[in-house]
Amino acid sequence: MMKYLIVILFMTPLLCNWWLLMSCFMILSFIYVNFNIPLNFITNISGLFSFDVISYSMISLSYWILFLMLMASYQVYANSVNSTEFLFIMLMMMLSLFLTFSSDNMLIFYLSFEMTIIPTLFLIFGWGYQPERLYAVYYLVFYTLFASLPLLLGIFYIYDCVGSLNFWLVNLSVNLYLYLSLLLAFLIKMPLVFVHYWLPSAHVEAPISGSMILAGVLLKLGGYGLLRVGMFISDFSVGLSYIWVSISLYGSFVISVLCLCQVDIKSMIAYSSVAHMALAISGIMVFNFYGLVGSLILMIGHGFCSSGLFCLANIIYERTHSRSFIINKGFISVMPGFSLLWFLLCSSNMASPPTLNLLGEIFIVNSLIGWNVMTFIFLMFSSFFSCCYSIYLYSFTQHGFIYSGVYSFSSGNLREYVLILFHWLPLNLLILGISSFSLFF
Repeated sequence: MMKYLIVILFMTPLLCNWWLLMSCFMILSFIYVNFNIPLNFITNISGLFSFDVISYSMISLSYWILFLMLMASYQVYANSVNSTEFLFIMLMMMLSLFLTFSSDNMLIFYLSFEMTIIPTLFLIFGWGYQPERLYAVYYLVFYTLFASLPLLLGIFYIYDCVGSLNFWLVNLSVNLYLYLSLLLAFLIKMPLVFVHYWLPSAHVEAPISGSMILAGVLLKLGGYGLLRVGMFISDFSVGLSYIWVSISLYGSFVISVLCLCQVDIKSMIAYSSVAHMALAISGIMVFNFYGLVGSLILMIGHGFCSSGLFCLANIIYERTHSRSFIINKGFISVMPGFSLLWFLLCSSNMASPPTLNLLGEIFIVNSLIGWNVMTFIFLMFSSFFSCCYSIYLYSFTQHGFIYSGVYSFSSGNLREYVLILFHWLPLNLLILGISSFSLFF
């Protein structure tokens, strides 16, 4: 484990070289993808840390999103807006995510899980746009830390009963209080509907890098935690699954309808993230093979798709300095190349083939209908409205008349095209190697 920390330590001199650090993130993501391909067992790298398919998948996704975050935040570098501090925040984010996704010890997992909040706060508060970002930070901290103390107490209780905090060695009879303490922190992080308001406010006030890491990786921390604690609470949880599945499916339907009422582009994409994560929660909570595999695939696919949509929204924002649907119209006439990319990512958002989103939703729909056939009603409406708000997002931004207050316009540069393509290509090409995702379960 120390060699991984030393690698991160030796990356600190790169804080003065934006492009070299970005290249290092890209190379690291390829390395972890290469390690993931043949792996169908747990690789122990020290006494407290180990890798499996889920760890490799999430770490690869984290490094890829961090690489794309640096590419998307070029204005920070070009305008010298505390660029060295920004790169330091990226390294801290990398360290905390690496420790979270590779730790076997529940206490280390808890500490690194909560440590991810700190770089996120600095991103929102340091490079955010509006004064309201202070309230967004309050929402983020108080929502996510609300269930942290019960989680910590649950970890102490497990150590007192079992004598070990290793995920793979925990075997105890779970009661309702322990069950809720282990679950709530991860459900709020995903987030579960009704405790989700921190996410849209954080997205709206965050810079593009903050929105990308929130949608691409930080929401997946909750799913990753559910998959880990599910190894020893699944027997108790099966009897209570109907509660979480009912809330998630109802919430996915309601949030999908709510997306059609949004007038802010980033807010709409943020609410669509809540709807997709509700499906992932449903798949995990039924605790069968299709549900677990489908949730993992959907989380990875959503990481690419939602992050790409936020990048497209930011490309528009850099030109019109507005996120409103009323202002941002008619871009097909001035940015036809990006109109194609908008179409590709909006169609991916509604789970069109051959995206990871489609495969994940197929697995989750199979698992839920096999669990209870009546779930097809909410699944049907959720899928239909997902298609509706994706078409709404594309048609409102691309058609109509361009805002008359725009004096000059850039139709895009190579960096922006590459940025969006690097979201879309893995989203559609990883389906070719999808068998590796099911090796763990």
